[in-house]
Amino acid sequence: MSDTLTHECGIAAVRLRKPLEYYYDRYGTALWGFNKLFLLMEKQHNRGQDGVGIGCAKLAMPLGDPYIHRQRSGERDALSLVFRKEIKRFHKLARKGLLDPSDPADIKRNFDYGGEVLIGHLRYGTSGAFDEGSCHPYLRRSNWPTRTLMVMGNFNMTNAGELNRVLIERGQHPVFGTDTQTVLEEIGFHLDEAHTDLYRQLRDAGVSGTRIPDYISERLDLAELIRQAAASWDGGYSICGVIGNGDMFVMRDPHGIRPCHMLINDEVIAFASERVPLMTVFEAHEDEIESVEPGAVLTIKSDGSFHRGRFADHVEPKPCSFERIYFSRGNDPDIYRERKALGAALVPQVVDALGGRVEDAVFSFIPNTAETAWYGLMDGLRLRRRAEVREELLAAMREDRLDEETLDNLIMRNWPRGEKIAHKDIKMRTFIAQEKGRDQLVSHVYDITYGMVREGDALVALDDSIVRGTTLKKSILKILSRTSPRKIVICSTAPQIRYPDCYGIDMSELGKFIAFQAAVNIRRRAGEQSLLDRIYDECRSELDRPRMEIRNCVKEVYAGLEPEEISREISRMVRPEDVDWDGEVEVVFQTIEQLHDSIEGPVGDWYFTGDYPTPGGFAAVNAAYINWFDGIGGRSYDLPF
Repeated sequence: MSDTLTHECGIAAVRLRKPLEYYYDRYGTALWGFNKLFLLMEKQHNRGQDGVGIGCAKLAMPLGDPYIHRQRSGERDALSLVFRKEIKRFHKLARKGLLDPSDPADIKRNFDYGGEVLIGHLRYGTSGAFDEGSCHPYLRRSNWPTRTLMVMGNFNMTNAGELNRVLIERGQHPVFGTDTQTVLEEIGFHLDEAHTDLYRQLRDAGVSGTRIPDYISERLDLAELIRQAAASWDGGYSICGVIGNGDMFVMRDPHGIRPCHMLINDEVIAFASERVPLMTVFEAHEDEIESVEPGAVLTIKSDGSFHRGRFADHVEPKPCSFERIYFSRGNDPDIYRERKALGAALVPQVVDALGGRVEDAVFSFIPNTAETAWYGLMDGLRLRRRAEVREELLAAMREDRLDEETLDNLIMRNWPRGEKIAHKDIKMRTFIAQEKGRDQLVSHVYDITYGMVREGDALVALDDSIVRGTTLKKSILKILSRTSPRKIVICSTAPQIRYPDCYGIDMSELGKFIAFQAAVNIRRRAGEQSLLDRIYDECRSELDRPRMEIRNCVKEVYAGLEPEEISREISRMVRPEDVDWDGEVEVVFQTIEQLHDSIEGPVGDWYFTGDYPTPGGFAAVNAAYINWFDGIGGRSYDLPF
């Protein structure tokens, strides 16, 4: 994705199913689980650059010994820093004789992360402060292990204001800033309630105080308290929580918007945002990795028993399509196939944009994440050409004109040429992001391979998606124009992004989308400002309606406008003015139908269609339009409570 867009957060969890002695005897280290946690996080490092956090719960610790630990960092290269720090601490304890590295029991007692329940979080922030305090996991401490709660997740709640109001009406004092705190406090409230009820029952039944904690631990129903806590949640989420006694839960939102996968075997139960890290780290086959079912809550009791349950009714799954297009690592076999299919699906539009002159074009990709889709595009172009050659050969054979010259022309002509034209300078990008005068430097983020575009050639560049079009106009097209092509065709494997996301992606300001800007330009040129004014009034009225009845009024901006008309306006808008090049620019987008044909199974497409899976999405899109109309920036789902 050439435009800057933050990824989704990543989660990792490791629940050991054997005593630490087992891993020491079999693998030579009692830190097998800790090492696996690091690898799971490292393999998902693409999902979090703002900070990391890790947590550990130890089972059956003696009274008076610490049983839950957490470490977080918002520093640069936080993942390496956190794990390096803990490993150094481990070796320091061993050197000082405070820990015996050959004794798993001693390691568990004296090393913070020598426990059986280990969780980790990679943060890409879309709200709140970007510092250590905003990193997951969040911890709610108590001197009762069964009331101590640690929570992390990849999520966004669209109704955080409403949830905070519920806390206030109970008499609580929520700390605003992130919906993570809201989720922690909501689960914590129901945990407290369940704990208190159990305590009173046991006390009144005459159970001795020293036995009560064990009985509470046995009887605590995590699935039920999650059902109660999540009853009013609206958003996309994969959440993992750990109770101080070692109970653990993982849950996924009812529509499956946010991803979560798991591995279960005799040694471990492990969770991760992506499938391939579990396959790689645990050397597991893809068939061994399950996707956590939407609306499911999976619980692991401190005694190791594993339970599957539901906290919400079955609804239509709507997993985020950007996971398939861009976020998830491309070495997942399904992701790889789907991205190639997305590239191949663009062949008809690309050929039309070239006027059929495929032999007079060079095909490339920007940025590197679009490479897999580029392979699909090239495969599709070659298959198309092979089909053409076959038909022409058959025709030549029927007409008895198949001589050597005809054969050479048929085989060699119109064959697609692929080249690596653009190169992204990662260090330059990082520097520019921190520099006030970034607009003067942004055009140097990419460099090109000179000499690959011949006179009269068109240049086709494939991108994952086009959100704002800023990098296209200020950088990419300026650089590509230096090759002096007769035409530049920019292809997006994603359809036009017309509506904001409110489920976790930092893509919520409607006025920044190039497709929305293009539609507004078309309306205003046609003298339809009154339509935009009326939509504003309708959006304000919708926000006063019951949450379940809100509709997407912003669809009227696009009503009656053909996608090709919007694409032509986008092509005009992104063409840089200050370049010494008179060629044509055309931007080509994937269609919604092609998106669904390319991706296996159900897929969420609300940023393209405006069909949100939850009521919070419809509230957010109307609020986004109001904010744009009033000139207000920021997240459109930060609605007042």
